[in-house]
Amino acid sequence: MSIFMMFGKYNREALKNVSAQRTKKVAKIIEKNGGKVISMYAVMGEHDLVFTLDFPDAEKAISASVGLNMLTGISFSTSPVVDVEKFDRLVSKIEKI
Repeated sequence: MSIFMMFGKYNREALKNVSAQRTKKVAKIIEKNGGKVISMYAVMGEHDLVFTLDFPDAEKAISASVGLNMLTGISFSTSPVVDVEKFDRLVSKIEKI
């Protein structure tokens, strides 16, 4: 399993349908794509929503992202993440030119 961050941005239409019921449907789409919700936050600033999700692979994460957009009208961008310790190991292996 791999961790992905999903960043959501509301539009006027998507805001009209905010509800606990829709949030439950969002979780079901994630689960149907083999994902697990780690966290879901509404935030202020550049993004309106930030989700931390665990998916088996990038294809499932992309499928969930598109499914969420179709359900909610919210634009999502999805990014894989790697923990800082692993990042440090990866970068240390890069040869300097």
